[in-house]
Amino acid sequence: GNPLFRLGQLLLLAPIARTVGFAARRSAMSGLGTMAQLAHKFVTWPQGTTQGFCNIIKIGTFCRTVVWPCLPPLLMYQYIRAKDEDYYTTEVLYYKSGSKDAKAFYDTSRIGISGHWRIQQDLETIRAAANVE
Repeated sequence: GNPLFRLGQLLLLAPIARTVGFAARRSAMSGLGTMAQLAHKFVTWPQGTTQGFCNIIKIGTFCRTVVWPCLPPLLMYQYIRAKDEDYYTTEVLYYKSGSKDAKAFYDTSRIGISGHWRIQQDLETIRAAANVE
């Protein structure tokens, strides 16, 4: 029907729809607040007793004396393995290409990582696009 009747219905129902939407958002935020409180209680619960507080000190001491000193060597090991894998892949690519020009794959005279063949290719593409003749 009548468009004016429909407009009247919308105007009458709009505050109710807004209230329902507000209630749904409020409920969602309330649930989020409850979850935040539970997470906070879970984290602070061990400090509730003297024994729990001592356990936290023991765990912190363990982390400082055992875990943290082990991290740098492990991270360095991962870094070296990744570099080694990259160099090995470049070497295999060079070998299988049959080329005699090793600098085309990894140019050690270039600064930093710019000697890698993919970076060389990308830099050449950028140079060609920037210097259009």
